[in-house]
This record gives sequence, C-alpha cells and structure tokens, in this order.
Amino acid sequence: MTAVPHPRSEAAGSARAGRMSLAVALLAGALGAAVALLATRQQWSEGTATVAGGPFPLTAKGSEVTGVPAALAIVGLAALVAVFAVRRAGRLAVSALLTLCGVGTVAAALSGASDSSALDEKAAQASGDTAATVEALTHTAWPYAAAVGGALILLAGLLALRYGRLWPAMSGRYERSGAPRPRRTAPVVDPDRPEDVWKALDRGEDPTGTEPA
Repeated sequence: MTAVPHPRSEAAGSARAGRMSLAVALLAGALGAAVALLATRQQWSEGTATVAGGPFPLTAKGSEVTGVPAALAIVGLAALVAVFAVRRAGRLAVSALLTLCGVGTVAAALSGASDSSALDEKAAQASGDTAATVEALTHTAWPYAAAVGGALILLAGLLALRYGRLWPAMSGRYERSGAPRPRRTAPVVDPDRPEDVWKALDRGEDPTGTEPA
C-alpha cells in the first residue's frame, strides 16, 4: 500500500520550497542586474581608424554599443521588487516581465559582442570620411559578462513564475480591506456652548434637532 502524504508535511515542503526559491531569486536578480549594469560601463570593443597621421586607436564602451542591457537590467530590478507588491494575476504578469527582461538582456549583450557600428561611427568622425570603417576590430569579454547578468535575471524570472505564489506579499495594512468602514457618530452638541453650535452648522448638521438630556 502506498502511504498518503500528510497535509502538514506537504505544507512544510511547499514553505521550504518557497523560502529557498525566494532567496535564490533575490540573489540572482540583484546580482544579475548589478553585473549587467557594471558590464555596460566597461570597454566592449577596440580598433583603429586610418587618419592622416596613421592608425588612430578607438575604443567603445558597452553603453556606446547598445543601451538595451542597462535599461532592461534596471526594469528587471524594479520588477523583482514589484513582485512583492502584487498578488495573483498581477504577480504573474510582473514575473513574466522579469523573465522577458532577462531574455532581452542576454540577446542584446550577445548581439553587441560582434557589433562594430559604434566604432565605425567613431572612425568616420576621426577620419572625416563618412564611409570610413574601423580596422583591426576586437572585442573584450564584457559583453558576455552582461549576458551572464541577463541569464541571472532570467533565472529570477523563471523562479518567480514557478514559485511566486508561495512568496510573501506586502503587509496587508498597506492595502484597502473589503470590510465596511465603521460609521462615524456625530459628536454631541451642547446648545449652551456656542462653539459646539457653530461646529455643528459647519458640518451641515442641525443643532436644534438634538434631543435634550
């Protein structure tokens, strides 16, 4: 006979999986965004342009090659935080956005690893010839580092899609509950106190309608 799993053990297993996936997603998402942002500030490619004085060295940073990885890393980091502010369908949508940010970061970084347009533009400016292109083009490893950062963001998104329903949400005290709000009782108006009468009139109440004690 097969043993039926105890509901309490299943709940404990789900809670453990939720905590573990949450920790990994937070670490992967934050680290991935940091790596992608750092990589885009580094040198991605170098080459030379032919000018009157001879070969002129040129370099291009990741942000000059493409701004997509940095922008998606920032959006992905914001989405990772926003996961905890929404529930149900909203959490699923934000998790999907986080996943797409990871995919886009990887694709843009790998595309920039062989891109020469930024250096071609610099070569045209340095030589004064709009048709000039960069020569002896080489690339560094930083585009691939940005791709690794995007892969970590992608991992965080996939974990959010799979286990996000088990993660905690923002405290309920910041949300509007569906319970009816308690009715405010009108303060007792003392007809012998003029200030009470004026306050009642300001509230749109009839102070003469109060029953005498």
